[in-house]
Amino acid sequence: MQDNAYSDIGFNRSELQHEYGDSVHILSDPFSLQRLSRLCSPGTIQPEVCFLVRELYRDLLRDVMNLEFPRVHIRTDTRMKEYTERGQFTGSVLDPDTRVTTVDVARAGILPSQVCFETLSAVLSPGAVRQDHLMMSRTLDADEHVTGAGIGGIKLAGPADGRIILFPDPMGATGSSLSTAIQFYKDQKTGSPARILTMNLIITPEYIRRIQAEHPDVTIYAVRLDRGMSSEEVLNSIPGSRWDEERGLTDNHYIVPGGGGFGEVLNNALE
Repeated sequence: MQDNAYSDIGFNRSELQHEYGDSVHILSDPFSLQRLSRLCSPGTIQPEVCFLVRELYRDLLRDVMNLEFPRVHIRTDTRMKEYTERGQFTGSVLDPDTRVTTVDVARAGILPSQVCFETLSAVLSPGAVRQDHLMMSRTLDADEHVTGAGIGGIKLAGPADGRIILFPDPMGATGSSLSTAIQFYKDQKTGSPARILTMNLIITPEYIRRIQAEHPDVTIYAVRLDRGMSSEEVLNSIPGSRWDEERGLTDNHYIVPGGGGFGEVLNNALE
């Protein structure tokens, strides 16, 4: 006998109301927002910085897996099977054979990707989980405006064909780096990824626009949306309803309210 309550369970996650489309998921999570606020505070330094990033990405990955990863039906004995034939659990769980690659976009993405790699390896079959490394940097013009991004080094764990590809990168500012990284995977001759998901702590309207324009098949997950350079009237509107007027970046492409340069913060390179 089995309890059918767990035969086909769903997962409902509270999300911020917006009009950016179905491919954008901005979580409505007071617990994570409190931790992110602490992480962005000027008084927060190492080792608390790394602790908060780890905890935020563990929580974000849990939601992404529950919402996006395939399920399987299992029947497994419990310790009570010794005493009764009913000592079994049957139900729907994550498919442990799901093939996943998490991409470290150095340098702000080093720790988030490692956290995802370790967590995925603990939940799924370890042999199905890989981690890739991309060394990337922004390209700037004479006025220090971001003009794009370049890949300076690559270390791949294997082909991306048929795999879920995760990009856990804290700050989604202009989208130039991640767009370049995503296109790199699409251009590989070894096959196409099954799905591509970005996992950000903070994103801007400009970031969403670029990713959707250049990669409409990509799904975005974020803890917070920052559009702090918008007018008061726009800030009182539903996100995405006046998208053309929304701004989350300074002229030098830093996020507002944001949290500063996370590559520097994570690596104690502020001086």
